[in-house]
Amino acid sequence: MSGRVEGKRVLITGAARGMGRSHAVRLAEEGADLILVDICESLPAIEYPLATTEDLEETARLVEKHGRRAVTQVVDVRDEQALTAAVDDAVTQLGGLDASVANAGVLTGGTWDTTSAEQWRAVVDVNLIGTWNTCRAAIPHLVERGGALINVSSAAGIKGSPLHTPYTASKHGVVGMSKALANELAAQSIRVNTVHPTGVPTGMQPATLHTLLHEQRADLGPIFQNALPIVMAEAVDISNAVLFLVSDEARYVTGLEFKVDAGVTIR
Repeated sequence: MSGRVEGKRVLITGAARGMGRSHAVRLAEEGADLILVDICESLPAIEYPLATTEDLEETARLVEKHGRRAVTQVVDVRDEQALTAAVDDAVTQLGGLDASVANAGVLTGGTWDTTSAEQWRAVVDVNLIGTWNTCRAAIPHLVERGGALINVSSAAGIKGSPLHTPYTASKHGVVGMSKALANELAAQSIRVNTVHPTGVPTGMQPATLHTLLHEQRADLGPIFQNALPIVMAEAVDISNAVLFLVSDEARYVTGLEFKVDAGVTIR
């Protein structure tokens, strides 16, 4: 039997670990070939370590285990020219592109008076500008045949999640950008959708945020509580939504805010 995305070629950023790796493996299971992008380097403004080249190589190995092709590119999504060149090269290797998943993202924790300009710049540059750069690199390869852009936002892109204001602002920005692109690119049969996860255990958890919620601002804890009786979702739950949006099952789905949030946004 053919997979749900058999033969499709998909770009994924932040692919070295966490949700990015999960998306890659899930899409490979259903027949896709992958372009795997990650910075593979930690950033000074981010208090937890980012992925490594070894992590990215492991994602590629897991994709190839399913008999699919994987092209890896170590590149910073904040660098538009470098990202475009990397995507162009990888698309040439795979012979085309059918979809893009802008998954790369970072998170900082802090109250309004402790959040620095450096944190703002790092988060907005990766989460919002990086998502734009990813779309910008992918679109030229989609305009003739159509395709899909999936931009990973967050439950924080729907509600006013506190104590990580740059992250919340950036993820709201991803929604507005995606809806604008959905309108602009509809004539070229390019679908643009956002995915909104609740918490997922990926290592993207600054200790500062945990301390604030448990020791200083426990009153804000309910904002982060899911309606369904789980603490966090699993990465594959988000990947299944990405798979649907990449597949032809979603051929008329565009401008959607796809929540996989265990009901956290209805609280």
